[in-house]
Amino acid sequence: MTKKTTAAFEPALDYVVVKIPRWPFDKFAAADRSLGTQMKATGEVMAIDRSFEAALQKALRSLEVKGQGLLWEAPSWVSSADPTEFIDKFLSGAPTDDRLWRLFAALRRGAPVDAIHDRTRIDRWFLRKIARIVRFAEDELQGRTPTPALLRTAKRLGFSDADIATLTGMLSEDVRRLRTQWGIRPVYKMVDTCAAEFEAVTPYFYSTYEQENEAAPLPGPKAVILGSGPIRIGQGIEFDCCCVQSAGALRDRGIAPIMVNSNPETVSTDFDASARLYFDPLDEESIAAVLENEGTPVPVLAQFGGQTALNLADRLAAMGGEIAGTSADAIALAEDRRRFHDFADALGIPQPPGGTAESPAEALGVAKKVGYPVLVRPSYVLGGRGMEIAYGPDDLARYFRSALEAGTGRVLVDKYLRGKEVELDAVSDGRDTLVAGIMEHIERAGVHSGDSYAVYPAQNLLPAERDEIVELTRRIAAALPVKGLLNIQFIVESGRVWVLEVNPRASRTVPFLTKVTGVPLVSLAVAVALGSTLADQGYARDDGLWPEGSLVALKAPVFSMAKLLDVDTYLGPEMKSTGEVMGVDRTFAPALWKALVAAGLAPARSGKVLVTVADKDKAEVVPIIEGFHWLGYDIVATAGTAALVRSVGIDVTEVRKLAEGSQDILTLIRSGECVAVINTPTLGKTVDRDGFLIRRAAVEARVPCLTSLDTALAVVTALRASAVTHTVAPLAEYRAQEPVTAAAD
Repeated sequence: MTKKTTAAFEPALDYVVVKIPRWPFDKFAAADRSLGTQMKATGEVMAIDRSFEAALQKALRSLEVKGQGLLWEAPSWVSSADPTEFIDKFLSGAPTDDRLWRLFAALRRGAPVDAIHDRTRIDRWFLRKIARIVRFAEDELQGRTPTPALLRTAKRLGFSDADIATLTGMLSEDVRRLRTQWGIRPVYKMVDTCAAEFEAVTPYFYSTYEQENEAAPLPGPKAVILGSGPIRIGQGIEFDCCCVQSAGALRDRGIAPIMVNSNPETVSTDFDASARLYFDPLDEESIAAVLENEGTPVPVLAQFGGQTALNLADRLAAMGGEIAGTSADAIALAEDRRRFHDFADALGIPQPPGGTAESPAEALGVAKKVGYPVLVRPSYVLGGRGMEIAYGPDDLARYFRSALEAGTGRVLVDKYLRGKEVELDAVSDGRDTLVAGIMEHIERAGVHSGDSYAVYPAQNLLPAERDEIVELTRRIAAALPVKGLLNIQFIVESGRVWVLEVNPRASRTVPFLTKVTGVPLVSLAVAVALGSTLADQGYARDDGLWPEGSLVALKAPVFSMAKLLDVDTYLGPEMKSTGEVMGVDRTFAPALWKALVAAGLAPARSGKVLVTVADKDKAEVVPIIEGFHWLGYDIVATAGTAALVRSVGIDVTEVRKLAEGSQDILTLIRSGECVAVINTPTLGKTVDRDGFLIRRAAVEARVPCLTSLDTALAVVTALRASAVTHTVAPLAEYRAQEPVTAAAD
């Protein structure tokens, strides 16, 4: 960092660093939340400040868990006002992901530090520091009118403007106005490991409330990139990849990239990934301070950091920033499903029939009009959060009760179309639009796109359907207008193309398509956002579609279900995967086989396949059973499915269901003889206990468990082709328009 000190130099630190894991329990409310030797976090945040108290509070802000700030308490805690009772009930068991908030709550109730230490064995030093935060909030801020001295002390302890506003009965905007009026602004210190003994050369800064600012505004052209925050389901490393590529694209254009992010495990927070890194929370308070520190209005790139960055887009102008690329209003229009529905209707863009509802009665009315099943979801969603398929009035009423409890607000109710789902990523300058590639999901609509197997190029689209998809994309991009990246999901059913979702930002498939097509999507989006055009960059095409290479690529999801007990593994409209892999070859089947092997879902070459499916799926499962039988696998099934297998002339071993008092199914799965499980859940959200236990046993025994028949059929196809020699070649060779042949000696 200094380029002067040796490896033997003993670091001298004048700052404190706090790292907090980011757990996925907001997605999996029914999961076992206890913490132990099995890792359950999907990501983490890091915060740096001059004291432990300030760094801890900054880290809490960085977690981006809605509503779960310093003052949050679970509803079940409220009735336990006595500190001893609270410790006995909520701090005596195994640690959980909300343990830090339990400590805050216990200290608010007056629990002594020694009593908490005796029960939790947490070091008293940490408990005293946490107690100092609680006592200051309770004794100095609660109900008080801020003074310059009080406000400065609160900020040095790490209290956010929002928490100060809540405690003092003000608005966050008023707290910020008072800070500005009294000159209480953050300064930025460099991470140097030597307490300023030597001059550091790394552009790596954190905010704190002191006097000397070590981050003078960068001279010359510059732009701010809003990072993607902690990795969690629905917002993974693919967005960080886009942020890093955007920093490189800015550098190539002679513009200094300034990164803001709070995630220590990503490339974007490497100190050499950008011209300057601000290691701070991605919230309005921090971004406003960064923009103020950099001086004149600075272009801000918000389309690469996923939902975290987009959530700040509509407030950038008020902070002194200038959003580069697609406008905040266009982003808001696409994000607000009701506004977009009206927008699409005006353009004549076909969408699944539906409506919005703010009460159960309205939702039932919409569902009755369009017919069940219906897809229900909040107006603003990330990673399919809160999405569900309702097959009848009971499902819909139960969903709406949960939505009201969660405070999701307006709910969309759309007809559920079980057709082919296709997806694309494009870049537009508001006039010309280039579709980099069209991907087809192996699973039909109803499985979240992040959990689906995506095939590039689409294998089963008619030329007319492909042309309509490109045309609809161009019309939407021009009308919004989009200036940068665009992701659209479509449903193709009975020759008709429906627009399902539009996202004017980077998507999780941008890195995938960039690799397999060679189209530099992020670089083009940066150029367009800064005023260039696709024609200027040499990427404007009359047909609007990048030509396909001589390859087939598969994007396969990767799950971490073995680490999350009590979580059901069946796939639906809410995303559950934590990563993805890619398989590439000349044809579909070998590429799929590579993806299955990489994802750990390729069955062994021989063994037993357990099949137990819902009645609604029995007709559709026949070709899958026949395929596994043809490949030499032994079929094992429960009574209803076994009768179906016999009816098509295939030998089957019948096992009793768990509900019949037998453990034979679980014994088989755990025996090592079972190489795959095909199990589909019953209709609706309430999943039968037998199916849940079967799927959990498969996950914990690391046996591939297929809950989508579309995926299962694809696995059979890949197994049939796996005996055929696959190819191995550099990715650039696969991307060539024609296969590259070796030159003769």
